[in-house]
Amino acid sequence: MDSWWIYAIGLLAQAFFSARILIQWILSERARRVVSPAAFWIFSLAGSWLLFLYGWLRDDFSIILGQSVSYFIYLWNLQMKGAWRSGVMRYGVLPVLLLTPIVVFCAIGHNAAEFFATFLRNEEVPMWLLLFGSCGQLIFTLRFVYQWYVSVRLKESVMPAGFWAMSLLGSGMIVLYGIIRLDPVLILGQSVGFVAYIRNLIIGHREKRTK
Repeated sequence: MDSWWIYAIGLLAQAFFSARILIQWILSERARRVVSPAAFWIFSLAGSWLLFLYGWLRDDFSIILGQSVSYFIYLWNLQMKGAWRSGVMRYGVLPVLLLTPIVVFCAIGHNAAEFFATFLRNEEVPMWLLLFGSCGQLIFTLRFVYQWYVSVRLKESVMPAGFWAMSLLGSGMIVLYGIIRLDPVLILGQSVGFVAYIRNLIIGHREKRTK
C-alpha cells in the first residue's frame, strides 16, 4: 500500500489544478468571455511538477505520460504572458523548471530497461487498463497541444472551445480509470473540472453569438 505522503503529493498537485480551473472560470465569468490568465499557467506548472513526481512514486506510466508535453506548453504560455521578464524569474526559477524534466528523462534513459519493466509491466495495472488510462491522459495532454497551436496562429495565449471539449472527454476517461484503480487523487482531481469545462463552452458560445 502506498504511503500517505505519496497521496499527499498527488492531492496537492490536484489542488493546484483545481485552483487553476476555479481562477480561470471566475475571471471568465467576470469578463463575460473565455480568458487565459497567467495564474492559470502558474498553477498548472506547479501541479504538473508535483503530479509527475506522484506518478513516478506510484509506478504509474499513464500519469507520467500525461505530464510530458503539457509541462513545456505551460512554460510557453507564461512566456507569452511575459512572466519571465523579471531577473529573478529568468535567472532563478526558469532554469530550474527547464532543467528538472531534462534531469528526470536522463535518469529514465540511463535505466530504460528497468523503467519499462516497472511501469509497463506493473502487475497492479493490466495492459488494457494501462492503455485506456494512457489514452485518457493523451487526450487530456493533446488539449494543450491544440491550445498551443491556436495560440501560435493568433500570436496570443487563448483558450479555444476545442480545448474545453477535449478537457471533458479526457477528464471523463481519467475519472473512469481512477475508479477502476481505486485512486482517490485522480477521481477527486478530475471531477472538479467538469462544471467549469461545460461553463467555459457555454461562455465561449455566447461570446461568438454576440460578435
